[in-house]
Order: sequence, then C-alpha cells, then structure tokens
Amino acid sequence: MSIINYASREIQFKIVYYGPALCGKTTNLNYIHQRINPLNRGDLVSLATATERTLFFDFLPLNAVVIKGFVTKFQLYTVPGQVIYNATRQLVLRSVDGIVFVADSQWEKMEENVESFKNLSDNLALQNMVLEELPCVLEYNKRDLPNIAPVNYMEYVLNNRKKRLQSFEVISSTGQNVFAALNAVSQVLLHKFSKQSEAAQSALLPVAIPVEPTAGQTQKLSA
Repeated sequence: MSIINYASREIQFKIVYYGPALCGKTTNLNYIHQRINPLNRGDLVSLATATERTLFFDFLPLNAVVIKGFVTKFQLYTVPGQVIYNATRQLVLRSVDGIVFVADSQWEKMEENVESFKNLSDNLALQNMVLEELPCVLEYNKRDLPNIAPVNYMEYVLNNRKKRLQSFEVISSTGQNVFAALNAVSQVLLHKFSKQSEAAQSALLPVAIPVEPTAGQTQKLSA
C-alpha cells in the first residue's frame, strides 16, 4: 500500500525483489543503487542475518510523476532467499506495492524457483493479498551462465497463469535489463494507483531512472 508523506509531499511506493537464495536479488539492488544519481537516492541499508542480507534503499526518479502536488518515491527491498528466514520474507512483504520475482536460469535451480514462487503466493495470502492483483514482473537472471534452461521452458513453469506477467532476460551482474524490469513494474503500479486514486492526473508521465542505459537493457521478452 502506497504511503503518503504530507511533510515531504511524497507518495512512497514499495517494490520487493523476491526469489530463491543466490538468484541475484542483492546484485540487482547493488547495480541499481550504483547507477542512480547520488542526489536522487538514499543510503543502501543492509540488515544482516547469519547467511544472507535484507537490503533496501529509496530513490526519486529523474522525472518523478507529480500527483496533486506530490512526487513519487520508490523504496526497493530484497528478501532473504533461504526458507529458514520465511518470517522475514513475510515482514518485508507488508504493504508491498509491486514485486520483481528474480528466477535463477540454471537447470539445477528450477525446483527452487518454483518453490519460491509458490512461497511468494502463500505469504501474500497471509496478508490477504493476491499475486494476480499486484504489479509483478519476472526476471530470468544469469542468462550468461552455462547450463541454463530455455526461456520458453521458464515461461512454462513460472509464467503459466491466465494473466501472464511481463518477463525479462537479465544478467544482473552486468545490468542487462535490470532497469527495464524496474521500469516495467513501476509503470504498472503507477497506472494502478492512478486508476484507484481520485487525486491522480488523467495521464501519468513516464518514469525516467536517472542513469545512462547500457547495451541490452531494453530487450524484453515477447508475451
């Protein structure tokens, strides 16, 4: 659920990066944080567990959408991938506005991907939320590694719902399509907010992330 901060005149949206252990969630956030203008971002905060970290930071887009005198701000979070930290996952998901599910493209990780995706749905249900009603995109990460599953297979096992999600081939270590996925989920949640809010403008400006795009960032999978 978006948070309206009247003191700073901001509407804050929360985007959570979800997925199995070592799938690339942390790499995503590190890359995004490094490429955003320091004047537009907060500090990258790490909450350490025994074996993994929960990261978060917030930022203002370069051309932030203005709604009734308020600018939009995004808060990005990761969740721990290991099952033993499921309580932390549930906590991080509270009041989520959008989700980027990061899947590991390696064949040996397919079972973990499926289990994590189901775990996401289960944890949302505990908060009376349904994945189909949330802005969500899929990242098929680590496409540069050997022994990876074909994209059509990953679509079959992860993106087989009636309402198909936008999906991206990603190499988070180099930044390929990292911002494309972030922009996609941002646009969907802003569109949803504009439809639900009486104060929203009739047309929203596109979100522009304040970075220079690198080659390959805009390649998107066909539906």
